[in-house]
Formats: sequence, C-alpha cells, structure tokens
Amino acid sequence: MNSNSAQQPSFDTVTEALQWLNQQGFTENFNLDENCIRYNNNSQTMSPEEFKIKYLFRFEGDTDPGDEDIVYGIQSEIYNIKGVLTSAFGIYADAVSAEMIKKLSTH
Repeated sequence: MNSNSAQQPSFDTVTEALQWLNQQGFTENFNLDENCIRYNNNSQTMSPEEFKIKYLFRFEGDTDPGDEDIVYGIQSEIYNIKGVLTSAFGIYADAVSAEMIKKLSTH
C-alpha cells in the first residue's frame, strides 16, 4: 500500500481523531516544547528535523471559531516512533521557537 496516497478521514471531535490515530499505531503522547517535542514521560526529545507530520486535524471551537484545537499525527523514522500531539492554536506564539512553528504549520 502506498502510504502517500492514504486518504485522511475527517472527524467531528478531537477524541475521534485521537482514537483513529491510535488505531493507526500513533500511540506515543508527544508534548510540545520550545524547540523540540518531548516524549517518554518528557524524558526524551526530538528536534524538528527528526520527525514528520503525517496527519493534521483541525477542530474549531463550537462557541468561538478562534478557539481552535489541532491534532497532529507525528512519525519519526529515526526513532521508529509514532504518536500524537494536541495543541490549542493560540498557545504557539509565546512559547515555541520559529523553527517549530514553521515545522508545525507547513503541512
């Protein structure tokens, strides 16, 4: 199967997207840090060039369209790991490096 032609499904809720990603093997929980992604209970890190964003799901808030959640399905071939990162869109600007913002927004 050609993974590049995999059609990304759409979901109504963050929970549905997370469940689907888990079924696809994206089981690690990633946490966003200033210039890296942390995993394994935050004890290990990956820099932007060490991972790829395979899936990206956006969810607008019911009450406030500016209240946007993003669910990333992230894969690192270097570390042979797949996982999910959830992010509320507004938090980027403060705590995240330009390199990370660029990586996370070019998909």
